[in-house]
Amino acid sequence: MGCYKYMEELYKRKQCDLLRFVLRVRAWQLRQLSAIHRASRPTRPDKARRLGYKAKQGFVIYRVRVKRGGRKRPVPKGATYGKPTNMGVSELKFQRSHQSVAEERAGRKCGGLRVLNSYWICEDGTYKYYEVIMVDPAHKAIRRDPRINWICQNVHKHREMRALTAVGRKNKGTGKGHKFNKYIGGSRRKNWKRRNLINLRKYR
Repeated sequence: MGCYKYMEELYKRKQCDLLRFVLRVRAWQLRQLSAIHRASRPTRPDKARRLGYKAKQGFVIYRVRVKRGGRKRPVPKGATYGKPTNMGVSELKFQRSHQSVAEERAGRKCGGLRVLNSYWICEDGTYKYYEVIMVDPAHKAIRRDPRINWICQNVHKHREMRALTAVGRKNKGTGKGHKFNKYIGGSRRKNWKRRNLINLRKYR
């Protein structure tokens, strides 16, 4: 096995003494840094390479810190001013994952870069930490590389905002195969509406 394979196998055993110590020290180190900052190199090079990262010009790694826990409804003193079914304040769950939120924040911070992918690095009681792989679409090394220059097209601006990254698509629930028949056409709601709407055209 190569070096990256050993690293991959090590990360599959996060409860082992070695990784528990490393992750504890890493979480302490990242707590001292700002919520979004650039990393000089990936913390997990094996994972980054599997997700498309190359150690060449135009590729950038950003670390993002996201607060753990569910989503509290932002209302004054818990007053939602609505029907009882929508009165919940504290036990709500956000529809997207923390990783998807991390990608979105990195994309907002660096508007000129494109989000390629992201991965988990560590977590503590308060935060989860992710590294986001970003690509500079204006860099010649990227534009001339046929493996990655697809991301330079305008349709890939802010992919993370439109659930086009791997994590976004996972949260959205779209995919291929018989398990995703209810999502054909864009979303579950759109699929249901198309099948149940009577469309009587004026000229028919």
